[in-house]
Amino acid sequence: MRVFHILPGSVSESATLPMVLPATGYVWIACGRREFELEQGGVQSTLQVLCGMTLVDLHLSDLLNNQLPSHYDYTSQYDLLVFRRLAAGHTETDLGQPGKVLTQTPRRGGPPVLRRIDTSPVGFAVFDRVLLTVHPAGCQVLDQYAARLLAATSAGVRAGGAGLPAHPADLMLRIVNQMVDGYLELRRELTRQLDHWQAELLHPKTRFNNWSSLLDARISLHQLDEICEDQRSAIQDWIEALEEWDPADYLGGHRGLDLLKVRSRDVLEHIERVVHHVQRLEQNAETAVQMHFSAQSNRTNDIMRTLTALTAIFLPLNLIAGIFGMNFDFIPLVHQQAGFWWALGSMGLTAAGLAVYFWRKRYLAKSR
Repeated sequence: MRVFHILPGSVSESATLPMVLPATGYVWIACGRREFELEQGGVQSTLQVLCGMTLVDLHLSDLLNNQLPSHYDYTSQYDLLVFRRLAAGHTETDLGQPGKVLTQTPRRGGPPVLRRIDTSPVGFAVFDRVLLTVHPAGCQVLDQYAARLLAATSAGVRAGGAGLPAHPADLMLRIVNQMVDGYLELRRELTRQLDHWQAELLHPKTRFNNWSSLLDARISLHQLDEICEDQRSAIQDWIEALEEWDPADYLGGHRGLDLLKVRSRDVLEHIERVVHHVQRLEQNAETAVQMHFSAQSNRTNDIMRTLTALTAIFLPLNLIAGIFGMNFDFIPLVHQQAGFWWALGSMGLTAAGLAVYFWRKRYLAKSR
């Protein structure tokens, strides 16, 4: 568990839960999901002391559920946001040892970049001066953003060039934005992998055998699409809730609330970019499969056309051979010395004539 006291110009960290609300700034309490499950009594007591109330039971269940989709909920005292991340790396919580990350992860199909996208949910409980976040074990989002805050304080500069977050809601949006941007960094590698498969699917001399991985990729992309839609819906609900906030109750007044709305819309725009990219990749994968089968059908048609033309060329030859193979006493040219050569010549001329005719009709030409 990590506890941060965030002031307008500095950030300090401690490992123990505070029992007194600081005079200025606000408190960020970050803990792992299993850790939160074991120590929820102490966390609830801290929230009671700092905020005057505790989390309701249903919200506790939401924060402890590692399969919950992204959604937004609220009470009169705090807001709750569950947001599934799209980050690199899979982490699982060892229930026997809280906070420990398992080294072995479930095996999944599809391209390697899709197997590295972790969709574990992160929970946010936003109070007036307290932010409680519940992360999966080994959450890189927590480590990276905490490092940014501490580095900005130690260097004496503003975090990210935009100042330290002035409110727990502002901090939540910055963490969510970093979670969304984590997927945007993976999209180039994912696009490259799918482009490689498309090239293999459409290459005329390559026999594509990686169908299981391609199917897994399509399933994974469909799941990512559903996750992104849930993310967008949750942030839209959050933006609608901001419209009912009273600027007098918000730190910073009208300007601070307006900046929070701007940041919320920026997060929503980033999520929409992810949704658009995932849908485009899903459509590209589907289009590549359809083009592959279309190309296979065209190649099959070319082969059947060539075989049909060759059959048409040899059909008259079989007819001539069949005529001269009849069991009649008298057949023209049969008892002549040059009869064989006349028959062979007529067969050759017929075959050559038909071959030239079919070639000019492009029945024997290779389509491109």
